[in-house]
Amino acid sequence: MLTLSKEKGTGGKVKSSPEDFIVREIEANGAVLKEGVKYSPGDVGESQDEDGEFTKFVLQKRDWDTIHALITIGKLLGRGKKSIGYFGSKDRLSVSTQLASLYGVDPLQLMQIKIKDISINGAWKSKTAVDLGKNIGNSFSATIRECKDPDRIKAVAEELDGFMPNYFDRQRFGIRMNNAEIGMCTIRGEFEDAVMKFLTDTQFETNKASVEARKRLKEEMDFKKAAEYFPKNLRNERMAIEYLARYDNYANALRKIPRGILVMFIHSVQSMVFNKALEMRIKDEDFKSNLSCRKNFYGFPDIGSMGAGSGDFALANLIGYETKPELIDDYEREVLEKAGLQPGDMKIKSMPELSMKGSHRVLLAPVKDLSYVSEEDSAKVDFSIPAGSYATILLAEITKNQESI
Repeated sequence: MLTLSKEKGTGGKVKSSPEDFIVREIEANGAVLKEGVKYSPGDVGESQDEDGEFTKFVLQKRDWDTIHALITIGKLLGRGKKSIGYFGSKDRLSVSTQLASLYGVDPLQLMQIKIKDISINGAWKSKTAVDLGKNIGNSFSATIRECKDPDRIKAVAEELDGFMPNYFDRQRFGIRMNNAEIGMCTIRGEFEDAVMKFLTDTQFETNKASVEARKRLKEEMDFKKAAEYFPKNLRNERMAIEYLARYDNYANALRKIPRGILVMFIHSVQSMVFNKALEMRIKDEDFKSNLSCRKNFYGFPDIGSMGAGSGDFALANLIGYETKPELIDDYEREVLEKAGLQPGDMKIKSMPELSMKGSHRVLLAPVKDLSYVSEEDSAKVDFSIPAGSYATILLAEITKNQESI
């Protein structure tokens, strides 16, 4: 991806260890959840309700991804995946602190659980769950190792002047970087291609057993045999394979994959269009838009205040079937034409549960409180960014080394 800043970067590596990437969630009242601190509901703008069926809690984890950590906690307390709630998934290779919820558990029992590298820093009863995307943002402390010139951060920060390109990062497109391709096939109704890409693509696959299994299935196309040799850890792939071993219906095989993953395939298409249009804008140094939103009390974008005319932050589309043609800018239109897409295509008649109405996203995200401390060949960088923006995009601006993120 094209960077916004033209200054030379520091070089170096990010996330050499979990302690090199500290993530602190910023709650709706502006509270920043710090590691090792015990919280009460009032600290985060919440109130305790003894009649509530949910338990909200502050989760601190090290080297755990959010969903796996919450599922593990839930199992210990006899609750399933549908009982968990969280604002956003934090990186596995990090030390992160965030608000979460579980349905039907006792706060005291939750506080007493013992899991390596997980701690519960406060828990209370509530009538509501923690829902995706309701936090303000995240605060980060990132250590960059093996820097060629750590003091280059100052020049990059001055050029960025408090903003960063609001790209979706690579994790949005999957470990094998094929989410958008699978999404495109699904949108077009090419379900066999979608399923086979999901099952057999090996680009960026690092597990040897998985590579061999995927290649073998692609060559043999024998789903009954594949059900026997596909690695057990590829659970979602196995569900589709086991269905195809009995039935010749690729659309229904796709439905065997959890809906959250299927939705991410379609989101990846929206993200791909946004990223490519933003990169073209950066090349042209053109960030004008007919749509904008105001900032909230914290100084971050309030997408709910979107409207035409001047505002604090320029917006672009995340294309959906309700996106108005007159609000599609020239950059988005060019990307859509090259991809052979139209907004109406996001209404997937054969799989309506995956249809996307469309939404909006800030072109340039604000970066608050950026500071750094440098040593001989490393630097610790502190900053805060809105929810939905990626710290690794800012770090790529600083290091100019996207492969290290």
